[in-house]
Amino acid sequence: MEKKNEKNETSDFDELTKKIEEEILKGEREVYTEKTLEEAYNPKNVGELETPSGTARVTGPCGDTLQIHIKIEENEIVDCKFMTDGCGASMACGSVVTELVKGKTIEQALTVGYKDVISVLGGLPEENIHCSVLAVDTLRAALEDYKSKGR
Repeated sequence: MEKKNEKNETSDFDELTKKIEEEILKGEREVYTEKTLEEAYNPKNVGELETPSGTARVTGPCGDTLQIHIKIEENEIVDCKFMTDGCGASMACGSVVTELVKGKTIEQALTVGYKDVISVLGGLPEENIHCSVLAVDTLRAALEDYKSKGR
């Protein structure tokens, strides 16, 4: 009989957890676009490159830190990875900026701006605009790191 009770408690806990997750997602959908939530919950290009051509780590005004690694071959960004300790908006912006620059030349990547990131996401709340700026600033710092190595 004790096992049945434990199973019911586990089931009740799982059900409660699911309800809480649904409420959180409902609240997030009132603030963020589906694209932003998709990128935040399923980000692309997360991690580090073993031998990056350039790397940078920048902390934004809210305390979020974003790190970007780029791999450049023949003036083209062939790979780009990021990591962040920040919020979902920082995660989404890091994911988008890495996707925007893959396959681009250094010069093309330098033209990517925070408004491009926001456009891909379909908008960001005013209080999260700085996340897109952080992603672009970190990308530019990684590109500068690459250039500073005389490549």
